[in-house]
Amino acid sequence: MTERGTPRISVVVPVYREEANIRPFLARLVPILQRLGEYEIIFSLDPSPDRTETIIREEAAKNESIGLLVFSRRFGQPAATIAGILNCSGDWCAVIDVDLQDPPELIETMLKKAEEGFDVVMARRHSREGETLIKRAVSAIGYKMIHEMADVSIPRNTGDFRIMSRRVVEELRGLSESHGFLRGLVSLVGFPQTEVEYEREARHAGRGNYNRYLGSLNIGLNGLFGFSTFPLQFMMWTGFSIALLSAVAIIIVVALRIIQGDEHPMGVPTVTVLVLFIGGVQLTAIGVLGEYVGRIYNEVRRRPQYIVQSAVNVQLRDARGPNSGPNLASSNPAILSSRAA
Repeated sequence: MTERGTPRISVVVPVYREEANIRPFLARLVPILQRLGEYEIIFSLDPSPDRTETIIREEAAKNESIGLLVFSRRFGQPAATIAGILNCSGDWCAVIDVDLQDPPELIETMLKKAEEGFDVVMARRHSREGETLIKRAVSAIGYKMIHEMADVSIPRNTGDFRIMSRRVVEELRGLSESHGFLRGLVSLVGFPQTEVEYEREARHAGRGNYNRYLGSLNIGLNGLFGFSTFPLQFMMWTGFSIALLSAVAIIIVVALRIIQGDEHPMGVPTVTVLVLFIGGVQLTAIGVLGEYVGRIYNEVRRRPQYIVQSAVNVQLRDARGPNSGPNLASSNPAILSSRAA
């Protein structure tokens, strides 16, 4: 691999089972980046059972500005995205999906906007073509909840499609969270940020392999529990309200017992429903606590967010994720020798 200068822009693309989209994506993206100057494209690949890796390696052999990170196992889209960001070398870093729902042409607009004095430019979805009503409803509810409850300002209708300055990338490197909720981490870092609107298109081919219903739910929970203590406060006030209502109910029961002499003034069905309701609230509270405790457990173990198995046309900067122990892979000859396609 020949020595190159520092790219003006790096484009990070998390991929899994996307063999039908790689070449159409590059056909639209590469001409845009060539107009912008020196560039690099980093595909962050969870090991796929199809020909995704083979196709990327073939393209990397023809264009050394196309790079590839292959992980030791499937770590998921958030980890793949973070890995690409932490190992990019450009002055600016853009993140985009390969399915062409997010138009590559918008990267040029976002970069021009960023160079007006912004460290982060997010792409805000004005419409969402090719998505089911259920998916749009789940997304709308999730974005609203996270926006309203998070301790930092996380804009609604923005995904990972964005462009970031080098100093934002380096600040992300210093954060220790392992959940990889990028839009929350970028908001936490701060610096001047803005948005550009766009119309989201339908997928070019195939179906989403990362964030279908459960994947989107998990990402939403990471945003909610990773950046807000509101669920804990809500359960505390719910418990307080139930206790208050119970005290009122006791007074009413005692009064009815004295006035009417009825041994069971509220009736067995009413008591049964109240017991089941309180039990449900208790289980929900335990579940909320479990979400926070589980995340604390994940953080204190300091397991790597990802492990790079091999790299093509990428100078490894962080092969295991931030604060996860020594990056043993960065000195592994097997990985270093795989940088050439």
